[in-house]
Amino acid sequence: MRNLKAKTIQRELRQLSDAAIAAHSQRFFKTGPGEYGEGDRFLGIRVPVLRRSAKKYKSLDMTEVEKLLHSGYHEERLLALLLLVDKYKTEDNSARQHIYQLYVRNINHINNWDLVDTSAPHIVGAHLLGKSKQPLFEFSRSENLWQRRIAIISCLFFIHRMQFSTALKISKMLLYDKEDLVQKAVGWILREIGKRNIAVEQSFLAKHYQQMPRTMLRYAIEKFPADSRHRYLKGEL
Repeated sequence: MRNLKAKTIQRELRQLSDAAIAAHSQRFFKTGPGEYGEGDRFLGIRVPVLRRSAKKYKSLDMTEVEKLLHSGYHEERLLALLLLVDKYKTEDNSARQHIYQLYVRNINHINNWDLVDTSAPHIVGAHLLGKSKQPLFEFSRSENLWQRRIAIISCLFFIHRMQFSTALKISKMLLYDKEDLVQKAVGWILREIGKRNIAVEQSFLAKHYQQMPRTMLRYAIEKFPADSRHRYLKGEL
């Protein structure tokens, strides 16, 4: 689609909106006062529909994608990220550098767990493979919850390639994080490491499990045998 504009896509998305789905999403993503998604707005469009839209609008210019990423509507930001992920997979190195820079420049708009999880491994993780991981360590020290989640979730890209060291370092940095959504993310990452090398996960847990928040530990040991889980939770290992 030549000369496609973000405004055109936004008008088309309005036609796909569903008030009942939007109301459910507002509750599910905790958009109330003081909650992690406070103030976020929803059109009420399911993810599979957005994925089909991403295929339909794959030729959208990067400038227009960035406009979608600035939207106050959650689904429009998610669509922008789906477009960026798809573009990153197919473009050359120069374009990938531009996509990564756009992502980091707009990181404050990547502000819910599904937005992070959909995009961070495939853009940040993919881009930093074989490069300095310093940006991830900086994100892990951020006061922003979502940047800390980006730091650890990006490591999925490395883990799938049997590279665990960055994930373990960031897990240690986030060991005392107070946010539930960061604790769950770290536990998830440790569990993913364990799927590939249980000895590596167990070694990390042996050093840190007694200090880990309960939520983080439960996620990390979710796939362990029941008796082993009980011993970890009782602090008997």
